[in-house]
Amino acid sequence: MGNSLDAVPLSGIFRIRDLMYGVSQPFRLDHGDISFDTPAPIREAMKRALDAGETKYVQTGGLPRLRELLAEKLRVRNAIPVSEPDEILVTAGGMHGLYLVCRAALDPGDEVIVPDPAWGPTLGHILAVGATPVPCPLRPGLDWRYDPEELRSSVTPRTRAILVNTPHNPTGGVLGRADLEAIAAVARERDLMVISDEPYEDIVYDGARHVSLAALPEMHKRTVSVFTFSKSHVMTGLRLGYVVVKNPELRARVLKLISLTVSNVSSVIQHGGLGALEADQHWIAANRAALEARRDRFYAGLATLGDTLTGSPPAGAFFAFLRIDPAWEPPGGLVPGRSQSWAMAEHLIRQARVGSIPGVDFGALGEGYIRCCFAREPSELDGALASMREVLL
Repeated sequence: MGNSLDAVPLSGIFRIRDLMYGVSQPFRLDHGDISFDTPAPIREAMKRALDAGETKYVQTGGLPRLRELLAEKLRVRNAIPVSEPDEILVTAGGMHGLYLVCRAALDPGDEVIVPDPAWGPTLGHILAVGATPVPCPLRPGLDWRYDPEELRSSVTPRTRAILVNTPHNPTGGVLGRADLEAIAAVARERDLMVISDEPYEDIVYDGARHVSLAALPEMHKRTVSVFTFSKSHVMTGLRLGYVVVKNPELRARVLKLISLTVSNVSSVIQHGGLGALEADQHWIAANRAALEARRDRFYAGLATLGDTLTGSPPAGAFFAFLRIDPAWEPPGGLVPGRSQSWAMAEHLIRQARVGSIPGVDFGALGEGYIRCCFAREPSELDGALASMREVLL
């Protein structure tokens, strides 16, 4: 007898990671992590919690003070009309939040409209509950945004939800207010819920502003928003996130799942979240500026590589989604049945010591691309580009 997990493919990210462990002095552009240190107020808050013995069970939904501060943050910075802290549930990172939402909201046979390309684990959460992800293209000619009519035509009688990820992993595309209003109109017309995945909310460039879909009229009640401290607060390994659920029945299911999976998120890590929100969060703007500078540095170096890898600087997140010259083949040619994006990723690992993620791992429309992370130290970016130049020119 099969299990719904059997339908979930293992992300190619893990295979690339394993290959990189065998590389001497690698350039880890495959690694979707920021090189900055976790800000001092967060580290100090966790140390204080340990010294004070704050290591016992806490409320399943999260520390009350943390949920109060998150409610204020959501109202002020995201313009989401949260009426009470109980609408917020603290999770063990954004991935845990996505799992909880999919498990609580979806039934076998449901369809969920998802972007193509898409971050693989998101699709895995949908498949794991027996639901079906239905890809809707993000068009490179539209700066990796939807064609509204394509989105509308993707809806069927089995559609339960639309999944939105902005700023987007892997392309770096950002949906503006008009894009989100078009999605909201479809959701209202067809009585659909929206799962809004917003881990890169504070990483937008060139003076742009992030818009939360739940802030649009009538959308808070039909949207579940998923947030994380990982990127904005450089807490990737600490695993702290939160979901915003207006619907009380759905919220009760999510709370039940938290009790069944982690009982409660680490008390010490939640105190780190308090330290993040109670401090002057100047690092958010400072880190965004540093990432924008690294983006520009990376793309300036990319321009010296010729036409083998090309692309435009992304509007958000910290990934370069690079188009591979359709005529490119590795030495000896492409192995039959092997995708070009996997061939390029493996070629860069073996010949240039550079890690990247093959675009096909993000969906059919990702084939012909690779994803590189530019949130690494400038010296690592420069070294990677120099090494790529040697093997691609």
